[in-house]
Amino acid sequence: MELIIGSHVSFTKDTQLLGSVVEALGYKSTAFMFYTGAPQNTLRVKIDSEKTNEALKLMKENYIDIKNVVVHAPYIINLANINNFDFNVRFLREEISRVESLGVKNIVLHPGSHVGAGVENGIKNIIDALNTTLKRENNIVICLETMAGKGTELGRNFDEIKSIIDGIELKDKVGVCMDTCHLNDAGYDLSDFDSILDEFDKKIGLKYLKVIHINDSKNIIGTHKDRHENIGIGSIGFQALINIIYHDKLKGIPKILETPYVEKHAPYKQEIEMIRNKTFNNHLIEDILK
Repeated sequence: MELIIGSHVSFTKDTQLLGSVVEALGYKSTAFMFYTGAPQNTLRVKIDSEKTNEALKLMKENYIDIKNVVVHAPYIINLANINNFDFNVRFLREEISRVESLGVKNIVLHPGSHVGAGVENGIKNIIDALNTTLKRENNIVICLETMAGKGTELGRNFDEIKSIIDGIELKDKVGVCMDTCHLNDAGYDLSDFDSILDEFDKKIGLKYLKVIHINDSKNIIGTHKDRHENIGIGSIGFQALINIIYHDKLKGIPKILETPYVEKHAPYKQEIEMIRNKTFNNHLIEDILK
């Protein structure tokens, strides 16, 4: 099976999904992820079905399977905050509708921050919001992202993710997105990834794992800071990330890079090439800046 690897790409008003596919192909990707609009606001353009059809045709010609395409939900949705319940449900429903019209299935969502309400109340709010939002006819999966535990963030460990999933009525509509930087910053030792997977399987179940964000970290383990670093340059290290990317139990799961731009240059083409070669490029930054 070919490696399912890609990165975050743009989705613009003019080119929409077609532009996203073209960008992903430029990085030699077999998967990609995008926001349908700016993550920090509600401005969204109407989905152009003609552009979508062109994009799907181009994907088929280049062997990118739609099931390996991911949408990231906007940050402004905070399901853990009861004060924004109506907005969260309405806007997430709108986002689900947009994603369905694009033919994409997996939507990555930050579980939310309890903003002082406490972990238990925050988790209850997330469960209530998802149970209100999700409908049996929805053809999507909300992938709860593992978080670094910054501030009052929820989803900082597998127990919190499990508590959310346990409360969801339509369990076929929820999954998990692991983020390697977030796991590291939350205190998980990625040099022993087999143990992490075993814990995940025992507490949640590997069938729920749908997407993996591949990022190195600027921080040492357990700092709860959430600052991504380019592959092999951070505290996780190249070999630990390669072991995750090529793990036998993760073969069919899309791996998505969200590493930082280098002086406004996207690093993804060079990082994906390095990952395919399984050899760290000591001149990575220079090559990105060429």
